Amino acid sequence: MARNIQVEPLRTMHIEDQDVELVERKGLGHPDSIADGVSESVSRALSRLYLDEYGRILHHNTDETQVVGGQSEPKFGGGKLTNPIYILLVGRATTEVDGEKLPYRQVAIDAAKSYVKSVCSHLDVEGQVDFDCRIGQGSVDLRGVFDDKDKAVLSNDTSFGVGFAPYSDTERLVLESERFLTTKLKKKLPALGEDVKVMGYRQKDAIRLTVAAALVDSEIANPKEYQSVCDEIRDKLADQAAKLTNREVHIDVNTADDPELGRYYLTVTGLSMEAGDDGSVGRGNRANGLITPCRPMSLEASAGKNPVNHVGKIYNILGIQIAQDIVKEAGGNVKEVHVRILSQIGKPVDQPQVASLQILPAAGVKLAKVQKDAEAVANHWFDEIGTIPQKLLTDKLSVF
Repeated sequence: MARNIQVEPLRTMHIEDQDVELVERKGLGHPDSIADGVSESVSRALSRLYLDEYGRILHHNTDETQVVGGQSEPKFGGGKLTNPIYILLVGRATTEVDGEKLPYRQVAIDAAKSYVKSVCSHLDVEGQVDFDCRIGQGSVDLRGVFDDKDKAVLSNDTSFGVGFAPYSDTERLVLESERFLTTKLKKKLPALGEDVKVMGYRQKDAIRLTVAAALVDSEIANPKEYQSVCDEIRDKLADQAAKLTNREVHIDVNTADDPELGRYYLTVTGLSMEAGDDGSVGRGNRANGLITPCRPMSLEASAGKNPVNHVGKIYNILGIQIAQDIVKEAGGNVKEVHVRILSQIGKPVDQPQVASLQILPAAGVKLAKVQKDAEAVANHWFDEIGTIPQKLLTDKLSVF
């Protein structure tokens, strides 16, 4: 079946040729990322429940999680939480089938707890976090669209998704810097918490990274040790950056500190949500793991949306995969690709209103040389759209 796939020149300056570039990534322990991760873990747990019981993923959207910060009294050598963190699970789900009620609330809370435990090593999830599940019954109209077994899977919204490729030097540096801090370095540096944010700013060929890293008070005895940890973060991150880019890189860590005022980014749990920093789904990283104001972006929250027919999730994932594969297939003939996909509610998810492929060919390359291959990549992914749920459930794809 023919699809409306439009290929046109990308009429903008290549990202690497722009004088100024801004890129951000919120780490896994940031409250917005916690909200995303909890929402997605609940969606996946419900999907597994539905698959186990009925052989198919039923209607649900759990993309409205809220994280409400607690209160704490951090101090060198170890402080305490005085009020717990509150996590509210909100959304819609299929709560019963043929009169049989499903244990969806317990499944959701168990999934949320398990996820937070897996991310937050210094947090007592049972004693320091209150979980509240207010997930309710889904819309009858949307369930009707979703649950008709005899028809193609239909879009549950008129929405769009976007993607781009390849990552720029700055984007790759920001993404890998956060991953390095919260996976590799954290294992060697217990004082480093999971709440890390990396902001990248490139001015021509110089990149500056501003890192906000929550440090754990029980692992640091005094201000001198605190400064030593900050210095080690900066130095190790600089070593990592040298492997990723030939550009000049400057790194600043915890720039809001003021030792004269006794102000440090010191926490009990390594998380800012312990002391009033709140979080919401969709306010953090996009489906590509970054926040990129210099690139096409969607404001759609991908985490927690059902992976079968919610185009706000599926099309953002597809946009990324299509863009990356076009660059891969082009073999150096393409400098940059932007993908924009628009759905129409009630229409098949594999038949978008339009899939717009904007391509910036390499110097001396005609658009016609790569057009057919680009269209073939897009058609392949729409043909394979039904594989996305399984890829998400097996961690082969991420949404933040």
